[in-house]
Amino acid sequence: MTKLEAVIQNSKLEAVKTALQEIGVEGMTVLEVRGHGRQKGHTEVYRGREYSVDLIPKTKLEMVLADSLVDKAVNAILGAARTGKIGDGKIFLSRVDEAIRIRNDERGEGAL
Repeated sequence: MTKLEAVIQNSKLEAVKTALQEIGVEGMTVLEVRGHGRQKGHTEVYRGREYSVDLIPKTKLEMVLADSLVDKAVNAILGAARTGKIGDGKIFLSRVDEAIRIRNDERGEGAL
């Protein structure tokens, strides 16, 4: 099993969710997060004063997938979230040793 974490632009959430549902991803956790990468934020003018916005709102998706779905999920996210501009986001993959469903103590990929 693999944990996939994707940080994407807020505006791309619905497209990414749809793409993941189409390939059979059943569950995910969605978080509203703030951060920055290489773009280092930007400046905005509000009521005549300039402010530095260095933590940009993003959306983070987390899901644990069977290994057979990982490549399809990565490709689905890449296709749905990419604009080709800075700030599109990142995908992180890490191994998961065990998953346990609390309701009935089911373990492994069956618990997903």
